[in-house]
Amino acid sequence: MRVVGIDPGLRRTGYACVEIPPRGLEPRLIEAGVLRLRATGPLAARLLQLHAELAEVLDELAPDRLSVEGIFAHARFVRTALIMGHARGVVLLAAAERGLEVDELAPAEVKRAVTGRGQASKDQVRRAVMAQCGLRTMKGPSDVSDAIALALCGARRRAGRSVPLG
Repeated sequence: MRVVGIDPGLRRTGYACVEIPPRGLEPRLIEAGVLRLRATGPLAARLLQLHAELAEVLDELAPDRLSVEGIFAHARFVRTALIMGHARGVVLLAAAERGLEVDELAPAEVKRAVTGRGQASKDQVRRAVMAQCGLRTMKGPSDVSDAIALALCGARRRAGRSVPLG
């Protein structure tokens, strides 16, 4: 089974694909990257770009499931939640078009699944993901490591494991 994790955004959207091997072994990283969207221009055009690029990635990776970060709102970051909501809508649409089941995961659940701590920092998530996937380095923004964490958490949830390994 393949699980894709998506960290949605309107400037950068991280994506990662992991595969759950047979016999209960740990998920293995297939691919990870970031979609870089135009930073300016009409919102509708940016959403269309996200949809087109995400559709290409999903068609190439052919996942069975998709894990996406659930909406979280903090009084100081209402605008961020609204922007993320637009990007999440595109992600959910692309998943529905392909008949993918979707897991919407809370940020604290994802952090806990990969680091053992629900309040882990971005750097702690990055280091945990690197260790668990056997990566010596990880280039790119935190959107990539966040997407890998989402994919790992979703895969482990499907396989019945939620404890961090590595």
